Amino acid sequence: MNTSIVPKGNARWIPAFAGMTQRGKEILQNRTLVQFFKFGLIGVVGFGVDTAFLYLGIGALGLSRIAAGFFAFPFAVTVTWIGNRLFTFRDHEHEPLAKQWAKFAAVCLVGIVFNRGTYSLMVSTLPFVYATPVLGLLGGTAAGMFFNFFASKKLVFNKPRS
Repeated sequence: MNTSIVPKGNARWIPAFAGMTQRGKEILQNRTLVQFFKFGLIGVVGFGVDTAFLYLGIGALGLSRIAAGFFAFPFAVTVTWIGNRLFTFRDHEHEPLAKQWAKFAAVCLVGIVFNRGTYSLMVSTLPFVYATPVLGLLGGTAAGMFFNFFASKKLVFNKPRS
């Protein structure tokens, strides 16, 4: 299955790709780069869920900013697992739901060191981030994204369909 966003061969029928260099087309035909882009798109959705539950934790539940960050995490993990299963890695063999979710959650639990560690450091040391905790989420998300993508690709969604 072609996961490229640029068709193989002559892509002149797509105006945006008409003037693209051959190297640009090759980059967009690289399976890992396309998956990373898709992973990032799903990450944006997960970031929205993370943000919503962070502010729910702070506002409605009265949690501290650190506790609310950890409260929001499993909701974002579940949404991103679903998105990556159905969109980013849809052309891969899938294990049973519970098993695959558990593997994805385990990867994300390691990624939490990068993600929530960065978030916690930022809200604890930067007054403007304390005042606007979504900035800490953004920093944490960026820190965890690279680890989570490559670990998920290697350990969770590691069996492309033939």
